[in-house]
Amino acid sequence: MSPASLLVLLLLASSRLAAAATAQVFAPPSKGPLVQTANYTSFSNSTLNDRKAVPGKAFNRIIQIWLENTDFATAASTPIFGSLAEQGLLLTNYNGISLPWGGDFFGLHDDSMYHIPSNISCVVDLLEDKGISWATYQENMPTDAFYSIGATASNYASPGSAPYPYYMRKHNPLVIYDSVSQDAERVKRIRTFNDFANDVVNGSLPQWNFVTPNMVNDAHDTTIDFAASFLEYWLLPLLTDPRVNNEETLIVVTFDEAETFTIQNTVFAIALGGAIPINLRGTTDNTLYTHYSLLSTVQANWGLKNLGRQDTNATVSNVFSFVAEKTGYKNVHVDTPPQFNLTGIFPGPLNSIAFVPFAAPNLKARGAGGGSVLTRPGLNTKLTASSLPPPVNLNAVNATSPWQMSPETTSAKNIIPCANALCP
Repeated sequence: MSPASLLVLLLLASSRLAAAATAQVFAPPSKGPLVQTANYTSFSNSTLNDRKAVPGKAFNRIIQIWLENTDFATAASTPIFGSLAEQGLLLTNYNGISLPWGGDFFGLHDDSMYHIPSNISCVVDLLEDKGISWATYQENMPTDAFYSIGATASNYASPGSAPYPYYMRKHNPLVIYDSVSQDAERVKRIRTFNDFANDVVNGSLPQWNFVTPNMVNDAHDTTIDFAASFLEYWLLPLLTDPRVNNEETLIVVTFDEAETFTIQNTVFAIALGGAIPINLRGTTDNTLYTHYSLLSTVQANWGLKNLGRQDTNATVSNVFSFVAEKTGYKNVHVDTPPQFNLTGIFPGPLNSIAFVPFAAPNLKARGAGGGSVLTRPGLNTKLTASSLPPPVNLNAVNATSPWQMSPETTSAKNIIPCANALCP
């Protein structure tokens, strides 16, 4: 590791220690969610041109807001979340899993910097195949398409304090896919919160949206009350803004995972927005859902193809019930749910301790959208899950997964193509 990279990591570590030593108090980064601010480092100088909408069966736009590391009971006991539940549909049996947007977590079990090769499909492929616009909005990401492991910025909550690591790449779900980060047009859709404000004001908010608050506003480095204050500042005004939320909008607020690893990984999740039927608002749904359900629900709504992975595993990918009713999809009842709090080591291409190559999906799978499996060019379809070699402990030979990168990697152009015989 270069001295410069070591300095960046030391700065991140020291900032976290400083934050831990001092209780943080929420401060609005801007005058409002649609007002650009210098606290986000760079102002937006572009807007999307998404004017055409593909009609869905239950909603025409979905906005997903992910918070961090909180048990269901903790969130449920917080007034703002109780208030939101009264306005929407509370999903009481919704469970967290890691990295769902490719239909699998691929053995990921740490916060190292990884990338996924361009022959592996993800949700973006499904959306674009049907002409559905999309974007992710990352609070405190320094610039559009930012690639590095993290970034610090001036501490807007405590002026004069050390810069804070507000942005971390691990919470930016699509930049890890080479099919997105190395595509000149797609990568422009990995955008900042200033871009979000600009896109809403210009009437070009996409149909599929993923929103990541920064490391304090998502409760990762703070508390559930801190995250509640953020939602009160950012989300509540948007719920009454027709440019964001209308009768065709579904808004999902959830958490990546529970904080307590010794219990089931059930997280607080609310389905909000004008697309929620009036008779369901203020009610609960105890159907078994996971983050894969966000994939299957979108597939069912727009009649999309699928990824042929866990998004087609009916046990873990039930469609939100109100969407299933409108699309004719039949959910399954699960008497004994699997354990979603996976704390062990599971073989996969993003695991250096138990490395196996990327396997092709199940090409015969059928998903909630009724379409076939979508694969990308260059995929070795003969390398299936049943034909994978035994897992290899690369660390034992002083090596790592070929898909792990150095934290100093700052651009997708710096990626060294995989030359290992175990690569796909």
